[in-house]
Amino acid sequence: MASLYTKLVSGLLFPLHERLKHHHTVAVRQRMEASQWWSTERLAALQRERLRALLVKSQRDVPYYRDLFAKLGCDAVDIHSIDDLQRLPFLTKPIIRQNLEQLRSERAGALARFNTGGSSGEPLIFLIGKERISHDVAAKWRATRWWGVDIGDPEIVVWGSPIELTAQDRIRQFRDRLLRTQLLPAFEMSESKLDGFVDTIRRTRPAMLFGYPSSISLIAKHAEKRRQAMNDLGIRVAFVTSERLYEHQRDDIARVFGCPVANGYGGRDAGFIAHQCPQGGMHITAEDLIVEIVDRDGQVLPRGAAGEVVVTHLATGEFPFVRYRTGDVAVLSDRVCACGRGLPLLEEIQGRTTDFVVAADGTIMHGLAVVYPIRDIPGIEAFKVVQETLLRVVVQIVPGENCGPQVETLIASGIKARLGQEVDVQVLRVADIPREKSGKYRYVQSLVVGG
Repeated sequence: MASLYTKLVSGLLFPLHERLKHHHTVAVRQRMEASQWWSTERLAALQRERLRALLVKSQRDVPYYRDLFAKLGCDAVDIHSIDDLQRLPFLTKPIIRQNLEQLRSERAGALARFNTGGSSGEPLIFLIGKERISHDVAAKWRATRWWGVDIGDPEIVVWGSPIELTAQDRIRQFRDRLLRTQLLPAFEMSESKLDGFVDTIRRTRPAMLFGYPSSISLIAKHAEKRRQAMNDLGIRVAFVTSERLYEHQRDDIARVFGCPVANGYGGRDAGFIAHQCPQGGMHITAEDLIVEIVDRDGQVLPRGAAGEVVVTHLATGEFPFVRYRTGDVAVLSDRVCACGRGLPLLEEIQGRTTDFVVAADGTIMHGLAVVYPIRDIPGIEAFKVVQETLLRVVVQIVPGENCGPQVETLIASGIKARLGQEVDVQVLRVADIPREKSGKYRYVQSLVVGG
């Protein structure tokens, strides 16, 4: 039963907030809550209709796609089915980097500049319009409501974004307090920080935990080590995302917090691809996303086969993501979920994985703590950080065109600032960083934590 405050926030304050930002989140979510019960055939028809509209707009308004269709000698109106989509080439991170302005619609309004978290070693800068923001927020909102959690319910977010005190961040902090959302930074997780996190969660008594599975499971194990009960707080769900969820993490979180664990899969670039429902199905946001699974040669694979996730986001007319290669590996399912929703399912996800690292003083930090100092340095095409001991870190980099002699110093100083000045940081320039068997890179590996 939602509290009066939650009803006020979800029914009045948050809709007003979205309207002032010219977002259509509320209407989109309401449509999604109806369409999730549609048949597979009706959802597929909606996808075809929206795909054709996206491609027609892209050909008309987006220089990159106008040139692409001309080179292919075809017209967007000739794409009649999802199978026809395979006639178009993939969109990749290098293509986006090289064509950032050409991928912007000529009819686009003000677009927000986003970048990926950088766990890939190659942060991607791209643009997002209000339509896409509305649809992405609506998709997450719908998924949390599956678990009986609404906007305005107390929420603890365990995340890696640094907290800054700019005017915009102060406004955001005020909004979060109004929405009863509290951020616990996942960068530094020392014993004292973990004690504070446990105390904050107990004091807040949130309806939902949201964040990295590795971080939330670490908090759970710390509370258990401290013999601090956490299963009496009324937490309804722990919603985890941005990393692959391992079964031992799910077990630790569920046991300690006394709540189910809901997996979410997606990214800033690809959008919210899939969310888990209480019956266990990992439902694709089919109203907004077409998901293909392809092999190494780019051939589309049947359901049940593991391959790379390729996404077409249907709400990206202002900066199209059409057949975007995510670099992740997953399996499409051919089963139907017991919940009755017509949304298709992912069977298995091999998403992003990021290790923890340990500072020289014993402070445990999220692996992104050593990613952020490197990701924005110009001239680095890819990198991998290996923490060999508490006092030795080796960083492999693939140098690009503008990788000057100062890069090694910048990397070393950035890592030392986080792990300790006494840490020896060796930077090696290499021609290539090999992938793991899963097809993904492992960008941060700590042998101290047990990587």
